Amino acid sequence: MEQRRAGVNKNTDWANAIHYDNRKPNYVIIHHTSQNSTAQTVRTFQLAHTKVSSHYVIGRDGQVIQMLNDYDRAWHAGKSKWGTITDMNSVSLGIELDNNGREPFPETQINSLLVLLDTLKSKYLIPQLNFIGHADIAPTRKDDPNVNFPWKILAEKGFGVWYNEDFLPEPPTAFNPTDALKIIGYDMSNPEAAIRAFKRKFIRTEVNGVLTARDRAVLYDLYRKYY
Repeated sequence: MEQRRAGVNKNTDWANAIHYDNRKPNYVIIHHTSQNSTAQTVRTFQLAHTKVSSHYVIGRDGQVIQMLNDYDRAWHAGKSKWGTITDMNSVSLGIELDNNGREPFPETQINSLLVLLDTLKSKYLIPQLNFIGHADIAPTRKDDPNVNFPWKILAEKGFGVWYNEDFLPEPPTAFNPTDALKIIGYDMSNPEAAIRAFKRKFIRTEVNGVLTARDRAVLYDLYRKYY
């Protein structure tokens, strides 16, 4: 009882209500560690001065380490925004993949990730659109997971989105890519950064702040399919 009361006004009387919920995660944010080993990342999350954490760490060999209860608020998103949400830590689970930020992700690691995502999606009823990357929510600061991350494979399993590679419809004249990116969730206060994040994820080549005709077609296909 005293533990539950911690953090509330001590000058009031206490009567324990019976109807309440724990924090329910509604997003999953995928990161790469930018470090050299799983052990180094785990150690980083256990040092007082680092002020960072995540719910899960997945090694290159597929080992899954849980570091926080799903209902706890980890410090993984930092200053970020997705749609109207400006406190992503409070609504999301963070998953760190052991990767230095430049290398491909081993198949064993991705297979473990898919199993974990399936468990989390089923347990918390997380919508398909709510599996996103750190760079999506913090495009001016972050670039993870890197361009080698297989978002297409995840989307095929129901985690995140992907476009129709076999046929890309031409966007209508009235199509506004800035509005489309904003509706998807990107913070458009820095349009070039948002475009870079979009291209890193879906285009994977020529990652810059300019949308080509094909980039616009990819964006339009995603917009019309999912949003």
